[in-house]
Amino acid sequence: MFRHQGKARTLGHNLQIASLLSFVAGLVNVAGFLAVARLTTNVTGHFAFFADEVFQLHFWSGFIYFLYIFFFLIGAFLSSFLVELVLTKNERNIYIIPLTTEITVLLSVAIFGNDLMNENPDLIACTLLFAMGLQNSLVTKISNATVRTTHLTGLFTDLGIELSQLFFYEQPVLKEKLYASIKLRSTIIGFFFIGGIIGALFYAKIKLGVLFIAVAVLISGVIYDKAKITIISLKRKHHI
Repeated sequence: MFRHQGKARTLGHNLQIASLLSFVAGLVNVAGFLAVARLTTNVTGHFAFFADEVFQLHFWSGFIYFLYIFFFLIGAFLSSFLVELVLTKNERNIYIIPLTTEITVLLSVAIFGNDLMNENPDLIACTLLFAMGLQNSLVTKISNATVRTTHLTGLFTDLGIELSQLFFYEQPVLKEKLYASIKLRSTIIGFFFIGGIIGALFYAKIKLGVLFIAVAVLISGVIYDKAKITIISLKRKHHI
């Protein structure tokens, strides 16, 4: 799921990583919005608010929206930097450091976030945007830009285009690729929605503690991937 790259990746690998990370993104998006009334998985709206605040000469408010954008950017930069750094040493473990960083960030917000909601909501927003920048960059890098999990605008655009192409593509090979792409995009959208529903349901009871669910899902994904690779290696070693 995480280790395979380039031509070694299959639709199954992409579906696995898409379902896992889009669920996390949906949960984080809803939890962040309910906690601090900010979108915490993308920066499209923040850029519009930034431009509007600057136009009205509200420079401090504009600076806050700039920070949201900047922290998402820094997360994406750091994730890609760490991947490239690890690639020079061990290609199989490129995902470990960015994922560990994301898990640590989300765990910190889950533990301390409820105390910060009233005192410093902007810090929570920046932290979650940083984590989602990390995640989006990592999955984009691993999947060669096939999978993106933190926002849906582009996904719905691409899905609409591909659904319309079903009426025109007749060659079996092209239709097969089209069906695979539609399945992938539908999976991302579906699990983002499920993550959002779970986030809303549990936020009502445990507030930002709901992020413990996201942390558990990420850790489970890492353990699953590690166990699967270990089993495959053992089978090859003993020619099973």
